[in-house]
Amino acid sequence: MNQSFGVRHLLQHVWIHVPSSQVMSHDLLGFLLMLVAGVLLLTFVLVYGMVAVWAERKVAGHIQDRLGPMRVGWHGWLQSLADGVKLMMKEDIIPTKADKPLFVLAPPLVFLAAFTAFAVLPFSSRVQLAELNVGILYITAISSLGVVGVIMAGWASNSKWPLYGAMRSAALVVSYGVPLGLSILPVLMVSGSLALQDIVASQSGGILGWNVFRIWPFMPMAFLVFFISSLAETNRVPFDVAEAESELVGGYHTEYSGINFSLFFIAEYSAMFLSCGVAATLFLGGYLPPGFRGLGLWGIPRLLAWLAVILFLIWRFQTFIERKQTSEAIFFFFVLTLVGLLLWRRFPHLFWFLAKTSLLLLVMLWLRWTLPRLRIDQMMHMCWKVLTPLAFINLLGTALWWMWTFPSGG
Repeated sequence: MNQSFGVRHLLQHVWIHVPSSQVMSHDLLGFLLMLVAGVLLLTFVLVYGMVAVWAERKVAGHIQDRLGPMRVGWHGWLQSLADGVKLMMKEDIIPTKADKPLFVLAPPLVFLAAFTAFAVLPFSSRVQLAELNVGILYITAISSLGVVGVIMAGWASNSKWPLYGAMRSAALVVSYGVPLGLSILPVLMVSGSLALQDIVASQSGGILGWNVFRIWPFMPMAFLVFFISSLAETNRVPFDVAEAESELVGGYHTEYSGINFSLFFIAEYSAMFLSCGVAATLFLGGYLPPGFRGLGLWGIPRLLAWLAVILFLIWRFQTFIERKQTSEAIFFFFVLTLVGLLLWRRFPHLFWFLAKTSLLLLVMLWLRWTLPRLRIDQMMHMCWKVLTPLAFINLLGTALWWMWTFPSGG
């Protein structure tokens, strides 16, 4: 690639504009910058995991007409931190007849499979740990290692219930990986690249240039298949078969406690953010703004979008006031709005990426408290007899469109 992104760009900038950095070797400076970037990324993932747990509890509470956590911190926002401290202080119990090396290795492996995939996720044109020419292949390959950790956890526990849960979860992840991969191929075909930055760049030109609005009905169908498969890959409802209450107790992590138990859940929420981030990158323009100005007469679509945002804020403010929740109204209407506007003005690419990813993540949380859990046979039927044939037909349609429109001699 001709243009550098992320840490590679930062390394070139520091090496050229900071003469004192040249006292050390180029490779050593690059290693130190990569180490710092990795620590920052790990901090973001851990903090995001705590916020996501709190957000899920709050979303569940509002859907079920209750408040959710309220005790620890303002509106319970410190509840996840308190739970983390509690889990770190609890005794880490290992069953007597468990395979101890595999039992201890499984939780970090599941977490690392989700965490290391963040390395190539483009948060913006510059906020990216590493840009690979085969970035999307790296994500699909490295994230699939999580199923190895799941099987290890079930097998090493030396109990039939965790083993059953691990086998069912592994079967689910492996099966839905097929339509997931097939739904990515139309995007690669249209963009002509495996690099995530190139895929984002191919969607420039406004909201109508995003892949989800192109090549009807093939690209919208690819997005739908991708998102449904992502729900299954991350073990989210309605595809949550690791915890069937009647016979599997808690799934593959039944025998775990303490910090190892929490690693599984941090990995799950990290995988959710990763899946939503990849979906936003492939289909929703990534970090690119919608660009409503070029859509119609006098920027009417852009005006309607801003009007919708303002009406939403007024509605939420009025709801809090009616419930006599003045502090919540002030926080939501002023603090969050000002922070969002500041981020939008100072870091517009990062703002739009987080906004799109958060919207998809909210849909995942919403579905958990809306849809019932499916049986394992229903999930296998949906995968192999519905989504996979649909993904193949969709891929064929996109290929025919591409062959028809591709310029001769190109």
